[in-house]
Amino acid sequence: QVPLKPGRSLMDWIRLTKSGKDLTGLKGRLIEVTEDELSKHNKKEDCWICIRGFVYNVTPYMEYHPGGEDELMKAAGTDGTDLFDQVHRWVNYESMLKECLVGRMAVKPVAALKGELLNNPSSLSHSSQDLPSRLLTSFLALLWSIPAVDLLKSFTVRFSSYDWFQTDSLITVVIYTKQKDMNADLVIVDCQDKQLRGEIIMDDHSYLVNIGRYCNFAVESIEINIAEKVGKVEIILNKKDNVHWKMLGQPCEGHNTFIKRTDRGLFYRKCKLVSKTEVTHDTKLFCLMLPKGTHLRVPTGQHVYLKHIIAGTEVVKPYTPVLPFLPLDFQEPPCHDGVHIYLMIKIYSHGLFTQALDHLQIGDYISVSNPEGSFKKSQVQTSEDLLLLAGGTGFTPMVKLLNFALTEVSCLRTVKLIFFNKTENDILWRNQLEQLALKDERFEVQFILSQPSKDWVGKQGKISSSLLSEFVKRSRRDSKVLICICGPVPFTEQGVQ
Repeated sequence: QVPLKPGRSLMDWIRLTKSGKDLTGLKGRLIEVTEDELSKHNKKEDCWICIRGFVYNVTPYMEYHPGGEDELMKAAGTDGTDLFDQVHRWVNYESMLKECLVGRMAVKPVAALKGELLNNPSSLSHSSQDLPSRLLTSFLALLWSIPAVDLLKSFTVRFSSYDWFQTDSLITVVIYTKQKDMNADLVIVDCQDKQLRGEIIMDDHSYLVNIGRYCNFAVESIEINIAEKVGKVEIILNKKDNVHWKMLGQPCEGHNTFIKRTDRGLFYRKCKLVSKTEVTHDTKLFCLMLPKGTHLRVPTGQHVYLKHIIAGTEVVKPYTPVLPFLPLDFQEPPCHDGVHIYLMIKIYSHGLFTQALDHLQIGDYISVSNPEGSFKKSQVQTSEDLLLLAGGTGFTPMVKLLNFALTEVSCLRTVKLIFFNKTENDILWRNQLEQLALKDERFEVQFILSQPSKDWVGKQGKISSSLLSEFVKRSRRDSKVLICICGPVPFTEQGVQ
C-alpha cells in the first residue's frame, strides 16, 4: 500500500460515490465499448479499465486506490482482469466501482475458422445456422490430432465424479477424486438454505458439487469421511425425518465442474462472533463460529477474507487464522475443533474496516470466505532450518506454522522466529513464545524493537542486512533452509532484498 492524501480514505471514496456526482463522464449513459475505444483511455487523467467484460472509468478513483496510481495504470486502456486476479481478486470491485461503470465490452463477431482441421473442407457448411456443428466437428478433429494415450491420461488424472445413495436416516454423497493424500483440509462443505455445496481442492484446481433445493425435508447435521489413499470423499447428511428422497436436487451454478480455483470465485458463509479477547493494547483475538452444516479447515499458511457492509458498500479484507493459544506440548489444542475460527486483528484508530470489526457485538455475524493461498506444507517437511521473519501482525501466519513444524517435522534442527515490533507493548504473545523457547530446545525467538523504551536491553532497529546477518544462520554448512517472511509491504520487500 501507499500513503494516501488527506481526504482520500475508503470512507471518503464511499461518500463520493453516494454524492450523485457523475464519475463516468457519460451522464448516466451506459455504452458498448470496443477494444479501439478502450485503448484510447490510457492516461491518468482519462483512464478506463476492463474487468470481466465490464468497463470502468477509474480516473476519479486514482487518488483513492490503496495500491497507488501506478498500479492502476498498469491496466490502463486494456483488459485488466488477469492483473486484478493476481493482485486482489477478493476485492468486490462491482460494489466499489459501480458508479464508475461505463458499460460492457462489445462482443466480437465469431471469426471464420482459420483453416479447416478436416481433410475434406467441403464437408463443413459455412452457414451461421450450422456454426455449432462446425465448432464441434473442428473440436473433434483437434482431439483426433492428440495421441490417444495422452488424451486418456488427461481425462483420467483430472476427472472427478460423484454419486449418492440413501438409507432411512442418511444421505451419502460420494465424490471420487482419484487424488492420493486427500485430507480434511482440502474438503469444504456448506449445507444451508436447502443448498449443498461441496468443494474439493486439488492443487490449483477444485471440483464442485453444488445442488440446490436438494429436498423438501430437513437435514439435521453433516459428517465428512475421507479415504485418503484412494481420494474418496463422503458427505453424510443426517436426515431429520426418516423420509425417502426421490432425488438429490437441482444443479446450481458450477455444479459438477473441475476448474482453476482462480476462476471459481470466492464463496462466503456467515459466521457468528462468539468472543473478543484483548491480546495487546490495540490487538484482539476474535473467535468466530462456523454455521451448523459447514465443514471448513484453514490450512497452515493460508488465509480467509472477511466481508462486511460499511455505509452500504461491501468491504473485504484478508486475515490469517491463528490457534486460540500457542501450544507448548506440541499437540493440536482440544478447543481447535473445526467449529471455530480465531483471528488476531490489530484495531487501527483510523481503520474503517477494523473499527467496524471492533464495534461488532457478541452474537453478530460477519461473512467469511473459503481459504486462499499457495503455501504448501511440503516446503517445511524437507527443511532442516526454519527461519521466520515477522513484522507486527505478520506474526499471525507463523502461529500455525510453528505448531506444525515443531509437532510434525522430524528433520528440523532449528526453528527461529525473528519478531520485529515498535515497542514492548506491541509484542504479540510474548510470554507464550518465551515459554515455548524454554520448552523446546529447537526453538529460539528474538525480539527486535524500532522504538524501544530506555529500559529495553534487547536488540533494536528495523529490518536490515546487518541485523539479519546476526540471526539468519544455518545449523550446519550444508543444511536446507526455509525462510518465511510476513509483515507490512515495506518490511517484506526490505526483508526479501
